Amino acid sequence: MTCHLAIIGRGRLGRSLERLLGSSPWTLTLVGRPPYDESLLAAADAVLLAVPDRAVAEAARLVPEGPVVLHCSGALDTGVLRPRRRVGSFHPLMTFPGPEVALPDLTGVPAALAGDPDAVAFGRRLAHQLGMQPLHVPGDRRLYHAAAVMAGNFATVLLADAARVLHEAGVARDEAASALLPLALASPRNASPDPARALTGPAARGDLSTVQAHQEALEAADLPAEAEVYRTMSLRALQLARQGAEETSEH
Repeated sequence: MTCHLAIIGRGRLGRSLERLLGSSPWTLTLVGRPPYDESLLAAADAVLLAVPDRAVAEAARLVPEGPVVLHCSGALDTGVLRPRRRVGSFHPLMTFPGPEVALPDLTGVPAALAGDPDAVAFGRRLAHQLGMQPLHVPGDRRLYHAAAVMAGNFATVLLADAARVLHEAGVARDEAASALLPLALASPRNASPDPARALTGPAARGDLSTVQAHQEALEAADLPAEAEVYRTMSLRALQLARQGAEETSEH
């Protein structure tokens, strides 16, 4: 079934989606800054707002009544699109470096959906067209986005901290992150769907003496920020390991 989708926003996400949908039977229109061609947008079945959060409300206001309107913000709820009707959100749980750098493989990647029934239905169609997995997120968008930031950006921060620690152990700076990457990628893959059971390392084994030795080495190397991260994450790992053990004993 064909569809006419207008994408507002020529940023990394908008241009990537245009490329990813380019081989589909859908009719695509990519527009940039206002003023918008109202007749062009009115002819669309849906308008996707791939603009910065601060511009979502104004962009929605400039879209004529008629098409379904969805924004691509992870943090905003659909209230920012009111008083329009048939509104929703479509947020891919994936990073988009831009089509000039790389187009992500969206196969099986969740697309977080919320909003009015028509908008959610269209979001599902768009997700399926991209090979994505629709994920209905009806609750607090701030919590949803916080989870995405923790899983995405924080993983990058942890890799950066780990690479600095490895460099202090004598590995060349430009080799440290690459050396840790296979382990860093394997761990989250193993953690789905049950992170507690997949946990490894000294905290998972209850090896507190090794945890303490690591902490002392980080402090001796004058790595206070990394030492604090290690302490906090080791405590969370201990809690997660205990949680996994309790759940296993209950079964």
